[in-house]
Amino acid sequence: MILVPVKNLKQAKQRLAPALDQAARTELAQAMLHDVLEVLGSWPGRPEVAIVSCDPLALSLANTYGFEVIADHKNSGETDAIEMATRVCEMRGLDTLVIPADIPLIQGWELQSIMDAAPATGSLLVPAGDGRGTNAVLRRPAALFPLRFGNDSFKPHLAAAQATGKACVVLPLPGIAVDVDNPADLKQLIELPGETRAQRLARQWDFSDYPLAANE
Repeated sequence: MILVPVKNLKQAKQRLAPALDQAARTELAQAMLHDVLEVLGSWPGRPEVAIVSCDPLALSLANTYGFEVIADHKNSGETDAIEMATRVCEMRGLDTLVIPADIPLIQGWELQSIMDAAPATGSLLVPAGDGRGTNAVLRRPAALFPLRFGNDSFKPHLAAAQATGKACVVLPLPGIAVDVDNPADLKQLIELPGETRAQRLARQWDFSDYPLAANE
C-alpha cells in the first residue's frame, strides 16, 4: 500500500516562513499535495493508496481520487503517522511505500521504477536531492524496520535497512528528489522545468524583497 502522510496544512512548511507568510505556505503545501496525488491517481496499475491525515483538503482529495483514508487524529508528525499506518498495513499483510506530500515534481515512471527495482523481500530508499532526507521508502514486509523522518533521515534509514540483513536498494530519482522545505528549495522549484500546480503558484509570487538563495 502507498502511504501519503499529510499534517494539518494550516500550519505547514514553517521553515519557509522567512520567504512566505502562513497563508502562502498553506497554499503551496496544498498545491504540492494535489500534484503528488494527481500523479498517484494517474499511475496505471498502482497499489492501493491511503492518505494518512485528518486535514480537510487531504480528505477531500482522497475522496476525489478514490484513495483510502487512515485517520491521523493526533497530527503529531510524519513519523508517528506512518508508524500508526504501518500497523494497519501489517495487520492486512500489505507492504508499504511511503511517499511524502511535498515532492511536486514526482513522475509516474519514477513510481514504476521503484516497483520494478524493489526486492521481493527487503527495502528501497529514494534519497532527497541533498542526500540528507528520505523522499520515498518501500518496505517488504511493511514493518521491516521503523521509519524516523526528519532533515537527516537518509543515513539512519539506510543503516536500519541494512541491519535487517535483507536486500536494500538505493534508487536516486530526479523528480522525487525535489522536496520543498526551505527558501533555497523554493528557488529550485521555480527554476526547474515543469508546470505543476506548485510551480505555477510559486512563479506568481514576488520575492524581490527576499533573496531565496540566501537561506539554505
